[in-house]
Amino acid sequence: MNYIWCAMIIISIIVSVFNGTVSETIDAAFEGAKSAVFTVLSFAGVMCFWTGIMKIAEKSGLSQKIEKLLRPIINFLFPNSGDEAKNYIAMNMSANLLGMGNAATPMGIKAMSCLDRENANPLYASDNMCMLVVLNTTSIQLIPTTIIALRVAASSADPFSIILPIWISSLTAVLSAVSLAKLYFGRKKL
Repeated sequence: MNYIWCAMIIISIIVSVFNGTVSETIDAAFEGAKSAVFTVLSFAGVMCFWTGIMKIAEKSGLSQKIEKLLRPIINFLFPNSGDEAKNYIAMNMSANLLGMGNAATPMGIKAMSCLDRENANPLYASDNMCMLVVLNTTSIQLIPTTIIALRVAASSADPFSIILPIWISSLTAVLSAVSLAKLYFGRKKL
């Protein structure tokens, strides 16, 4: 990947030399860097806030209540997985429901580690491990905080207008992906 980025930068500099637009290219590079730093800093505040909310939920016992609410779904999607893995899966799903993809990542990694320890064949991912990847890739977002934060940082006139389309698309993606995964897992056992 580093080679691709280096090649793109070198090609853009060479093209700017031949076009006589070296100063515009340099200005655009600095403006892009400035914009990236501003976006990351504004996004960091939102991430810190939601990560703190998840920590409070964990310490206050709210995460256990969410886990009990999600337990029937988790039992259906992750049969034969242990309680520790199910706890981390519940926290991961909760964070994804709240649209906190980056805050969900540590819980997803812990859940995957637990599922890996339970895996009978370490050379291949288990069905439960694959299902976790499917859920993380297509997760339903009730409150898409990450995208809303990016839209606010970009000075969107209506940053919340994307909520309904996100609900529809994420629900469709989850139902399709889980159905296909369950179908595949069932056929694999035949």
